[in-house]
Amino acid sequence: MSVDFLVGFAKEAVTMSLLLSAPMLGFGLFVGLLVSIFQAVTQVQEMTLTFVPKILAVMLAIILFLPWMMNLFVDYTTNIFVNIPQYIR
Repeated sequence: MSVDFLVGFAKEAVTMSLLLSAPMLGFGLFVGLLVSIFQAVTQVQEMTLTFVPKILAVMLAIILFLPWMMNLFVDYTTNIFVNIPQYIR
């Protein structure tokens, strides 16, 4: 295994982890922003108000994007297993 291979493999792993986490992080960020604006406008400073909507938004994102994420992850894993003989050289 060469250094170029290891760097490319690490790059693919980081890219895959970013792609898999982006929908949940995006939904959580958007809902957190909306809740913060709501709290600033109404001056309601309840701590649980920030967590519950974010948790629900992340769960919704998981439900919506799970088929896409599983397809992406299965393709990535299959690609790794198919190319194992080339990696060992």
